[in-house]
Amino acid sequence: MQPFISTSQDWNEIIASMPSPHLLQTWQWAEVKAKYGWKPMPFIWHSQPAIPNPALSEVEGSHSVAAAMILKRAIPVGGFAKKMCVLYVPKGPLMDWNDAALRQRVLDDLRAYARRQGAIFVKIDPDVALGTGIPGSEEEALDNGGQAVRSDLTRRGWLFSSDQIQFRNTVLIDLSPPEEELLARMKQKTRYNVRLAEKKGVSVRPGTPADLPMLYKMYAETSIRDGFVIRDEPYYQTVWQTFMRSHVGKLESLNFGTFKPVNLPTCEPLIAEVEGQAVAAIFLFFFAGRAYYLYGMSREAQREKMPNYLLQWEAMRRAKAAGCKLYDLWGAPDVFAANDPLWGVFRFKEGLGGTVFRGLGAWDYTPSPVLYKIYTQAIPRLLDILRARGKSRTRQSIGS
Repeated sequence: MQPFISTSQDWNEIIASMPSPHLLQTWQWAEVKAKYGWKPMPFIWHSQPAIPNPALSEVEGSHSVAAAMILKRAIPVGGFAKKMCVLYVPKGPLMDWNDAALRQRVLDDLRAYARRQGAIFVKIDPDVALGTGIPGSEEEALDNGGQAVRSDLTRRGWLFSSDQIQFRNTVLIDLSPPEEELLARMKQKTRYNVRLAEKKGVSVRPGTPADLPMLYKMYAETSIRDGFVIRDEPYYQTVWQTFMRSHVGKLESLNFGTFKPVNLPTCEPLIAEVEGQAVAAIFLFFFAGRAYYLYGMSREAQREKMPNYLLQWEAMRRAKAAGCKLYDLWGAPDVFAANDPLWGVFRFKEGLGGTVFRGLGAWDYTPSPVLYKIYTQAIPRLLDILRARGKSRTRQSIGS
């Protein structure tokens, strides 16, 4: 486990070569989190543990076999607790999780590092599949490798986290077939609604930096209507602008005729309009052959014209044109039942023709079980307070 010393491009290229590289392990995501209280610490594991040359990002005579962008947040409690912190590896570490020897090496290093840092815990949530398909359905299939990883984590003293920061499950769309087949894989009603939106005059265009304030306002309206909590506008502006400028160094729309976002993490907004008025939008992110649907927003106006369906179809086409093989719809229920809060959104995503991915979720290792218990008991109460304040601020920001 060696500190990474090089450039953002080098880091992104290294992690893009790992199994299941993820957007949340990129240099750009770390840059965003660095502005909001987290200290990014990128680490690389090499095939031959050795003393690295500080001027190089690689160890001579070896190659990278694992990577982790660790985020550190200090816990300023005061007194003896001044050095306390929490560590988080969003959607990582990246490695071949079926390699038992490498897995042991990386997990042992993270445990030791957590102890040296005085961490209350270190949290990991790698994209390791436990299975695919809805449990109990004909499509359900278990992933033996993922099941073995889960058993190994338990045996090594890791705890399934009560704080699942990212979605554990999601829906993935295979973009490799031709467009005609992608449409054919959709559920009949979804395909009908895509065509209906086109007939009703809905159009979709890539967004520009000038659209970002309008898009945040629409996102805030959506959060109030649908009852979820969002952050203040500066946070989203930071995320969107960081990724929109990453491919060329300045903010502009992507032109896939001249640019393919292979190992450069990027994003673009797609905006659905009716008679020139924005009625819905999504933010589409790209990295290492995968597209991600991270943020979606809409207005009450013109909903009967099904703009969200056409938006997702255009997102699939844009992602395919960008060379992406998978489209991650970012989120599915923990419990696949109609009373789950995500059920309605999931049914919409399911209609697009994807496959349910059931993941390992977030796991914590704690050097101090007592502090961990205190922290995990306090956090839910704190989050309830912050959510209430967040909803109030969002209403104030849009004047409602």
